Amino acid sequence: MTSCGSAAGHDRPTTSDPAPTGLPPEDFAECVLCQKPTEYPESHKGITLCPVCEWQEAQRTACSG
Repeated sequence: MTSCGSAAGHDRPTTSDPAPTGLPPEDFAECVLCQKPTEYPESHKGITLCPVCEWQEAQRTACSG
């Protein structure tokens, strides 16, 4: 028996768990195109895109030669 709580740590919530309401965590900004959570905090300045939309935007704006 350990003196510092749960030995396995199962009672601690993880940051990747979705919010109980099914909405993205409030710590992350929403994508301006699809409203999915991004990798950026809400305080991030500028356009925030999720990884998928960011990749698609990069493909769209790349020089096609």
